[in-house]
Amino acid sequence: MYDIFRYGHLLVFAGLQTALMLGIFLEWLKDRLAARLPCPADAKVSVIIPIHNESGRMAGLLRSLLVQDYPAEFIFVDDRSDDESPAMLAEFARNVRNRGMGNCRVITLRENPGPNCKQYALGRGIAESAGDFLLFTDGDCVVATGWIRAMVRRMADERTGVLIGPVFKKLGGTGFFFLYQCFDHIVRYNYLTAASGLGAAGGGFGNNIIINKKALDELGGYGEVPPSPTEDAALVSLIRGHGKYKVRAATLPDTAVETGAENSWKALFSQTLRWNNGGLFSPDPVTRINYNFLMLLISTGIIAIPLLPVFPGLWPLPLATCIGMLENTAAAFILFRSKLPTGGILSALRYFLCALFMPLYLTLMTLMGYFRIRVKWKEKPI
Repeated sequence: MYDIFRYGHLLVFAGLQTALMLGIFLEWLKDRLAARLPCPADAKVSVIIPIHNESGRMAGLLRSLLVQDYPAEFIFVDDRSDDESPAMLAEFARNVRNRGMGNCRVITLRENPGPNCKQYALGRGIAESAGDFLLFTDGDCVVATGWIRAMVRRMADERTGVLIGPVFKKLGGTGFFFLYQCFDHIVRYNYLTAASGLGAAGGGFGNNIIINKKALDELGGYGEVPPSPTEDAALVSLIRGHGKYKVRAATLPDTAVETGAENSWKALFSQTLRWNNGGLFSPDPVTRINYNFLMLLISTGIIAIPLLPVFPGLWPLPLATCIGMLENTAAAFILFRSKLPTGGILSALRYFLCALFMPLYLTLMTLMGYFRIRVKWKEKPI
């Protein structure tokens, strides 16, 4: 039984990681084909963006939205902001009207009952949208030139219910803390892409996702999305579970969104723990089982390391984790090398440290999740 456990762990983990790499490749091929399709004729798009005190980080987003080449309905949901956000949104709305880009509305929330404040804000925006497609991003993001058109083009196949897009950390910071965030974000997106490629999509980054409004309406609307600390994952899982529509993942730079890096380990812990708990306790059973299985495989390999002096036969467990991280690192550089800071041999050493650190970090997040440690979004527990 001991041999079955240790060698079985190695074979299962290595096999799973190889299957995930195949899923990434399949989704990359599909995205290359989808990128050549014409946009759906006369497709109306609603871009929905929740805002809460984003005046210090929102200027880049507003500039990038003003240079889009596809007309859209912009809906900002101002969730109780008490900074300069409302004034910035009012100016943006004037610019949209003056340029004839569509229309822009600001929904102002005086109260937000939660339990996930962002989920509630999104629901309000969706309820007042008129688009055939609903496109989402966040206030601290910058979207690619032609982003709206690129995302809509991927929805040309009527069977596509959701498209998730890549999100990268903005380049420009220094040190391991910044580098790790860039690396971590891409590896996480690779996992999301792989799951989509294998037909088991369970999430996406909520700051770069587009959904077919028809698919959402057939499920009863956004109110059918169960409360979750990761509302984007719950939405993707709901549409995938319906069976009629597919979940696709974009892999090309025309769909890219960049977001700001967290400025402290505390903020990063909170963000990562929220994401991790969303997977561990997802309301969707397929997502919950798959995510827990993957995290347990990774965590088992890490927990085995301090036991090696006493039980040296456990070496296949950490070896499996190392193989997984090598494959993840290779996939990150093959697909998104331009979004990773580079710098010669020293940079290569730092990425090696990132690959070692990530499974340790995920193990910590998983243990904290199982101990039900709560996290906050915008200073409110969820």
